[in-house]
Amino acid sequence: MGRVQSAVRNIAFGQIGNLITQLLGFILRTVFIAHLGDTLNGINALYTSILSVLSMAELGVGTALNYSLYKPVAGGDIEKIKSYMQLYKKAYRVIGIVIAVVGLAISPFLPYLVKQPEGVGVRDLTLYYFIFLFNTVSTYFVAYKYSLVNAEQKNYIQTNIITVTKMITVTLQIIVILTTGNFYAYLLTAAAVELLQKIFVSFYLNRKYPYLREKNVEKLSKEETGEIITKTKALMFHKVGDVARLQTDSMIISGFINVTLSGFVDNYNMVLNSVANVVNIIFNSVLSSFGNLIATESKQKQYQLFKVYRFAACWIYGFSAIGFSLLLTPLIYLWLGEEKVLAFTVVICILIDYYFKGDRIVLSNFKTAAGVFEQDKYLALIQGAVNLVISIVLVLKIGLVGVYIGTIVSGLIANITKPVIIYKVILDKPVKGYFADSAKYMAVMLVTFGLLMLVKSRIMSTVTVLSFGVMFIIICVVFNGVFLLLFGRTEEFKYLWNIVAGKLRKRKL
Repeated sequence: MGRVQSAVRNIAFGQIGNLITQLLGFILRTVFIAHLGDTLNGINALYTSILSVLSMAELGVGTALNYSLYKPVAGGDIEKIKSYMQLYKKAYRVIGIVIAVVGLAISPFLPYLVKQPEGVGVRDLTLYYFIFLFNTVSTYFVAYKYSLVNAEQKNYIQTNIITVTKMITVTLQIIVILTTGNFYAYLLTAAAVELLQKIFVSFYLNRKYPYLREKNVEKLSKEETGEIITKTKALMFHKVGDVARLQTDSMIISGFINVTLSGFVDNYNMVLNSVANVVNIIFNSVLSSFGNLIATESKQKQYQLFKVYRFAACWIYGFSAIGFSLLLTPLIYLWLGEEKVLAFTVVICILIDYYFKGDRIVLSNFKTAAGVFEQDKYLALIQGAVNLVISIVLVLKIGLVGVYIGTIVSGLIANITKPVIIYKVILDKPVKGYFADSAKYMAVMLVTFGLLMLVKSRIMSTVTVLSFGVMFIIICVVFNGVFLLLFGRTEEFKYLWNIVAGKLRKRKL
């Protein structure tokens, strides 16, 4: 199966799985808030962030090893695959143990991280946390096996397993909330289902790749091990910085404002992520294909496909960012009520970061596929420090919007530096073309946003389901019409259109 076919298959399964899980997620969130309340919703969001911070212990080992697998998988070198997977297995077991120890050490400090947890005692806060911790730690004893599946460009296998697990988990959790109204039962239900999933995955992948159980595994050479260690060291800095920048907002909000507001923000993030996941599946599904491309094709071919990849990202992330800026708050209003609506300035800051984060996904994925980690290894640490300092200083002065100003400023550092590295190290091209394209895309989006704001002031003077639907259609037509009019003759658009048209012709045949 070729790279394009593999990517399309991964995207298709990913989108189907995402649609199902997001729909169930919305139902679960609605039932959760109605029966368990905003405080537990905030605690749920906070603990998810804390465990994301703890997962920093992975420190890029998985990314470095995934990159190392591309070449032996492409060449069918079973012995080398066994050697890398054995190292991966040992590394992840150590990581799981480290996360468990650090996680237990953090537990006495939970009362200081959760501000104003109305009706929730210290004992419950701690026990809830231990259930979250168990789910995270147990993942590391199975997750390494997915690396081989993904290196073979069969990401859909992992997607399908996760989708089925999510369907079962959410369905049971809804039943548990409606019948018991108990948060412990809600958490334990997820823990039990996910544990069974991990056992199934272990057996399934052992049968799919029986050579993974063989004992006669050759050790990697010093050069091969050294390359992984070098890349892991570089990725360690990326990981620490990314966690400090991306996973601390909920903790800052909970610690400096209150845990209930953290839940309100998480409602917005859930809606945002439901669409972001659809978009991210498209761009993450081609990561393994890019790894294969970079290992086998010329720099000119890499450059052409990078431009296509980036153009698609600007169109899709731009469309969703503008759509959210106009419709996200009305959706929260219709779904959960006016009391859970955030200020317009906060929402705009969240969406500015959302757009530039999409741009960074393109850059990071291409860098990762090429195995380029060392050139900006300190950058993520600088970003993390900038985010924490600005967010903490501004949250004390201007409240919630200050948290997101820190996130935006720290993120833009990567939007400026990563293209320079990619164009210099991987593509061997001048980077000015990248920033010229960026300015062009941004100008089009700002003008389109201004036009749509004027239309919204007329159409949505009162928020109703009808006015929401009408505005949604207008945004779809206007934004995509403008992009098609201005960029429909570019080489990037023609490449994408040829892929879509080719698929449609095959279906007709």
